[in-house]
Amino acid sequence: MDTYAAVAEVNAPDVVAEVVAAFEQYERDLVANDAQALDGAFWDSERTVRFGVNECLYGIAEIKEWRGSAAALPPGRRIGPTTIATFGQDLACVNTEFRYPDRPVVGRQSQTWVRLPEGWRIVSAHVSIMPPDVGR
Repeated sequence: MDTYAAVAEVNAPDVVAEVVAAFEQYERDLVANDAQALDGAFWDSERTVRFGVNECLYGIAEIKEWRGSAAALPPGRRIGPTTIATFGQDLACVNTEFRYPDRPVVGRQSQTWVRLPEGWRIVSAHVSIMPPDVGR
C-alpha cells in the first residue's frame, strides 16, 4: 500500500465525482473560449502557476493577462485518456492528452486541483505538445 494511502483515502468516489465535474466544466469553458470562467477556475493567488506551450505564467495576474489575448482553440478538440488521482478530500491531480483533427501533435495537460473555500481551483497547470510518434 502507498504510504499516503494509509493516511488519506485515495480516489474516494464522491471526491472523484466532484473533480470530474470541475474538470469537465473547465473543458467546456476552454472549448467555448470563456476567459472569465477559465480565470475563475484558477486559484486567485500570486502563487498560481500555468506553464503553457509557449509561455510561463506566474500568478493569477499573468494568467488573466495572457488569457485575455489568447486565441480560441482550433475546432474538434478531443481529450483522453484522462487520469484523476485524489488524495483525501481536498487535493487532486488531473492529467489528460488532447488532439485536434489534421494536426500531427499530441497535447498533454496536467492540473493540480485543490478544494478551497470557494470550491475546486487549479493551483498549478502545465500544457505541452509532442510529436505523435514519441512517448509510450
